[in-house]
Formats: sequence, C-alpha cells, structure tokens
Amino acid sequence: MTLDALIDSLPAAAKDLKLNYSSLVRNNTELTAQQLWGTVVSCAIATRSAALTGAVLAAATEHLSAQALEAAKAVAAVMGMNNIWYRFHHLTSNERYASMPARLRMSALRGHGVEEADTELWALAVSAINGCGKCVDAHEKVVREKGATEELVIAIVRVSAVIHAIGVALDYVTAEAPAMA
Repeated sequence: MTLDALIDSLPAAAKDLKLNYSSLVRNNTELTAQQLWGTVVSCAIATRSAALTGAVLAAATEHLSAQALEAAKAVAAVMGMNNIWYRFHHLTSNERYASMPARLRMSALRGHGVEEADTELWALAVSAINGCGKCVDAHEKVVREKGATEELVIAIVRVSAVIHAIGVALDYVTAEAPAMA
C-alpha cells in the first residue's frame, strides 16, 4: 500500500492525524525535502510499525537520495540504541554509570555524506519519540549551534509527533482487524 493510501485509510478517530500529515508532510513549507523526508523515515522506523515503515521507505525514494535514505535508517537504528543507553543514565540515581564508557559503536552517525545538521535533526526527532531527555537536549544544542532556528526545531518535532501518532493509530487498526473478521 502506498503511503498516501495508508494515510487516507486511517479511521475517523485519526482524522486529526490525516489533517496534520497533510499540512506537515504533503504541503510542507518549513523544511527542505531532505530534512522532512529524513525525519519521516527515521521516525517511521522508530514507531516500529511495519506497515508505516514499509510505506514510508517506498515513498522516500522519490524525495531522498540513496545516501540520505541510508543515513536516515542509520540514525534511527543508532538512536534506538543510544536512547536506551542515555535514558538509563537519566533514570538511575547512581551517578557512577555516567562516568563509565558506553563501548557502543555509533560511527553510523558520522561519515555518511549527508549534512550533519540534518542528521542531528533526525536524531532529535527519534529521541523525542523514544523519550530520551539527555539525547533530546544534546541534539537540540547541536542543531542550534549549527544555525537551526527554534522554529525549525519545532517543525521537526511536529512531524515526529504526527508520524509517531500515525504508528499508534495503525497499531489499533491492526489490533481491531482480527476482531472484525
């Protein structure tokens, strides 16, 4: 199913999500295509919704270079790991853990040939979905240092919120389908 068909098939309870998707993705005016679609890809992966991720990956090939698409996938994967690692640091009261080395490879976040400011925006968006305050704060600081405005940051977070919510809606649609059969 195409991404547009998937979005259009959302139930009435997700009407706001359809409208938000339309204004933020279909009719985007705030972000470059790479910023927008890298965010959509990395956030769709973060939702863990197979239907959404598959549709987004297929649609993204029209909007992203192969290099940027691979970078967005890498950001989603690495941030899935980092968000757990750093969220643990935030949640534990034992301060000693923060001084211990991660010993986790994160090289996919560098050397991908895509503008670092864009991949940092994608990392910020995924971190917002995954609820890692340390990562949100760190990536927001980096993108602001690289010249991103607060309006750009909030535009990325809006897209992140809508993509995540679409994944949630697809989960309940899928859960209801067997009961209706």
